[in-house]
Amino acid sequence: MDIRRYQSSWAREITDLFHSAVHAIAEEDYTQAQKALWAPTPPDYAFWSKRLANKRPWVAVLNGRVAGFVELDDDGHIDCAYTHPEFQGQGIASALYRKLEAQAKTRGLTRLYVEASIPARPFFATRGFAMVKRNEIVRQGVTLINYTMEKYL
Repeated sequence: MDIRRYQSSWAREITDLFHSAVHAIAEEDYTQAQKALWAPTPPDYAFWSKRLANKRPWVAVLNGRVAGFVELDDDGHIDCAYTHPEFQGQGIASALYRKLEAQAKTRGLTRLYVEASIPARPFFATRGFAMVKRNEIVRQGVTLINYTMEKYL
């Protein structure tokens, strides 16, 4: 596996990965309605292309395929951290997180924070993130739950 900086040629593949990852989340965590709001079908490729060009995430590439990606904003915010469903449980997210934390330290950041989904919460907790608060985001009458978590470096 290689971890590389974003390349525009990956925009569609990353968008599809995001969509697939959200829709693969177990029903006990998020309903179909919640997932449809979070990652609409069809994906908005133009929006994602612009977003990715701006965010320039770290991308895990395995056997020539995009296996995952993670974004680190200048203020320490981890905006997206997703692994393709076919590659989950293979250490992709862990490798991406190690890269992100090393990059944060290089940049002189002292704090990382994230709005973790229900299934992502344990991942961040095992890496030293503490829960700050539970969030309820209402969009189009549908409530999404996530957790603000932070870690001091």
